[in-house]
Amino acid sequence: MAEGTQSEAGTRRRGLMFVLSSPSGAGKSTLSRALIENDKGIELSISVTTRERRPSEAEGVHYKFISKRDFERMRQADDLLESAEVHGNFYGTPREPVDKALSAGRDVLFDIDYQGTIQLYEKMPTDVVGVFILPPSAVELKNRLERRAEDAPAVIARRLSNARTEIAQWHRYDYVLINEDLNRTFIAIGHILAAERMRRARQLDLDTTVARLDKELGDLAT
Repeated sequence: MAEGTQSEAGTRRRGLMFVLSSPSGAGKSTLSRALIENDKGIELSISVTTRERRPSEAEGVHYKFISKRDFERMRQADDLLESAEVHGNFYGTPREPVDKALSAGRDVLFDIDYQGTIQLYEKMPTDVVGVFILPPSAVELKNRLERRAEDAPAVIARRLSNARTEIAQWHRYDYVLINEDLNRTFIAIGHILAAERMRRARQLDLDTTVARLDKELGDLAT
């Protein structure tokens, strides 16, 4: 099957890897869910993780929950596009479904941290679009973590401590948004995604299209 899907410009397009990252509590998971629900042209990359499942999470929907032994087996076999240790747990992106999606012209959304994002940039730089979400303030970040009511106080404290390291990586991303208002941030993400989908490098038939137009214009001139 030929690579890519038909774009609005009438050419086939290679899919892109759309990355949302943020410190815990800044809003990336909420924004990711909203994007999946409202944009049928993008699908969520389901990561594998060794951490315990939260009550609000479903197997195979939010993550695939696996043992540390199985995770290490996948990493050694090079079956992961990226992997990282976050808050004492391991996360990774299976390679095969992402390769298939991009080749078919489908976009893939990644809800991952900066460690995984750096690996994606290193392995597939032309396919990755990275967006980093900042909280409006440290106090608001703490309040959001507490309102979530899913983590013990010690875990919240660790997430706040790690936020400094995570935020320091903002310059590695293509775009940085301050999530003061969730709706405005979501609209901005939509604009970024729409523009990136139309990048010249992602349009697979432009050489053929331009050659055809040139011939047609030449024929009209004769």
